[in-house]
Amino acid sequence: MTTVAPPAPPEAEPPPPPPAKRDRRSRRWTAILVILASWLVLFAVLRGRATLELAPAQLTWLHRWFNDLNDTIGASRNTNPIFLYFFNEIRLVIDNLVTGFQYLISQPVPGRGVPLIGWLGVVAIAGYVSWVFAGVRLAILAIAGFVFFGLQGLWEESMDTLALTAAAVLIALAIGIPLGIWAGLSPRVNRVITPVLDFMQTMPTFVYLAPLTLFFLIGPASATIATLIYAMPPAIRITAHAVASVPASSREAADSLGATRGQTLVKVLLPMAKRTIVVGINQTIMAALAMVTIAALIDAPGLGKTVIKALQTLDVGTAFNAGLAIVVMAVVLDRVTTAAGDRAEKQLRHASGPPRLRRPLLIGGGVAAAVCVYLSYTYVWAAEFPYGWNIGPWISRTTGDVTLWIQDHLSVLTNDLRDAVTTSVLNPFQSLLTDSPWWLMCAVIVALAAVLGGTRAAVVSALCLGLLVATGVWHDAMTTLASTLLATVVVVAIGVLVGVWMGRSPGADRVIRPLLDAAQVMPAFVYLVPFVALFGPSRFTAIVAAFVYAAPIVIKIVADGIRGVSATTVEAATASGAGRWQTISKVQLPMSARSLTLATNQGLIYVLAMVVVGGLVGAGALGYDVVAGFSQNQLFGKGLAAGLAIVLLGIMLDRITQAAAARTGRNAS
Repeated sequence: MTTVAPPAPPEAEPPPPPPAKRDRRSRRWTAILVILASWLVLFAVLRGRATLELAPAQLTWLHRWFNDLNDTIGASRNTNPIFLYFFNEIRLVIDNLVTGFQYLISQPVPGRGVPLIGWLGVVAIAGYVSWVFAGVRLAILAIAGFVFFGLQGLWEESMDTLALTAAAVLIALAIGIPLGIWAGLSPRVNRVITPVLDFMQTMPTFVYLAPLTLFFLIGPASATIATLIYAMPPAIRITAHAVASVPASSREAADSLGATRGQTLVKVLLPMAKRTIVVGINQTIMAALAMVTIAALIDAPGLGKTVIKALQTLDVGTAFNAGLAIVVMAVVLDRVTTAAGDRAEKQLRHASGPPRLRRPLLIGGGVAAAVCVYLSYTYVWAAEFPYGWNIGPWISRTTGDVTLWIQDHLSVLTNDLRDAVTTSVLNPFQSLLTDSPWWLMCAVIVALAAVLGGTRAAVVSALCLGLLVATGVWHDAMTTLASTLLATVVVVAIGVLVGVWMGRSPGADRVIRPLLDAAQVMPAFVYLVPFVALFGPSRFTAIVAAFVYAAPIVIKIVADGIRGVSATTVEAATASGAGRWQTISKVQLPMSARSLTLATNQGLIYVLAMVVVGGLVGAGALGYDVVAGFSQNQLFGKGLAAGLAIVLLGIMLDRITQAAAARTGRNAS
């Protein structure tokens, strides 16, 4: 007789943490509550003392020293050998590169009155390149997008933005891809370069601008250098990951066939890493486009300058029209490069060449594009976009009318919401940070860093806070920190709710994730425009824009963390009688705690970047200090110090949350 083994019991719910871990967790929460309670008590007693507040035009010794340094550099720019033979030469080369791209597609060539390639040629090239690398659908999207720039009346501005982006991306890839390959082949190089890339990617866009203007002046050169520095880390990091991820068996097979290191790289590693390298190129292009629009603050030509001027005069219609062009350009560039990466992966899986009919079609399409380029070089009608088709004024006028209607009919709701949140939440919390003595805030932050992240996080926080005091913009830094923390709390709370829903529901994920992907494509500037229309220039506007800007990355990280919890574990909890809420709160959220901490880290970095940009629309504080430093020479030193303060805040918040994530991961294991 055969015996039937009893069915295996379902996997049990993970055992509760041992008493030692529970005790550590309990002590940590107790310590946090004690720190916060002590802070509130001391705040009530010491409020308004030693707050280090400065008047808008008041300068410290450091600000004056920066001003003197700026004046000294300006006076010796054409006599000092370092500037004559290094900085000035770099600026000249990059200026010539940008000018060359502009003469090619956007700016009139001296003696011609029009660019070398007019609108018809640019549209044809965009469509042909998109067809070759991404397919027919993306070619149609590219053609429609580029024609739309002309219909908006923003052809020249759009091509200026594209020219600066192209120049920055060209240099960033020329440096970043070789560095990435080197890092992918050498673990030692990767260990050295990774902390530098981490530092560069945690810094908000604003902080790159002021130091570069000190050495390269305001203009396209500084804008391009800032853009390529900001856009280079994704190219290096993703290329290194792509090369390092090639299976060892493929390398060993090449070695066994007698291939040299160069042959292995060219014939094996790069072809197998091509798909991921294209993803790095995509991320580099998107980062460059985002930075080029911000770099309009230092006189970068293009759509960003149009948006900034419109926001400064509260011309929402013009800002919306230019912002829409930025969105269209971002979508076209993102979709084409993403599809190119997908096609590279398919070609890798299917080694056969392109269909027989495709080659003559490509040749025919290339001939047609060349004809369009010739026509745009030869005839004015194909060189200058026919502005009789201009719908830009209609878009601006309609947006302005809608804004006025909102302000007339919905202002009671929007203004009441803004004022209620500002009065009941933002002002009290900001007062808690700005009116506390500086030494008390330092003690509270260091103590919280020690509890959340350990000794190293506390030491880094203490160093950052000490330098923050030295910058002379402590009060403004605390104002920025208050807005950042409030927006982060909201974005993490909403991000957890939506992320859990997406993680548990494949249907919700299929609907929401494409929207999040599209939202991540848009540069930060674009988020300001609709909220200025709704709420006017204010700190609340910057916080709402920061929430919307940071929400996609937070939601996606939380959703991926929830989805990463083992299905057998969830089924075991359900089988043991746990309801939906118990499964989420007792199983999925605790087991994805590291993802939640990482989401908080990324939320803080994204929110800080957007809150600083919000200085353009009434958020004040550090963002305003940086902008004022660009526009008023006597405040340059204060603006540079504010940029340094933003860096210090970013490092401190990043180190605390990274250390907390690492500690959470260790406790979970």
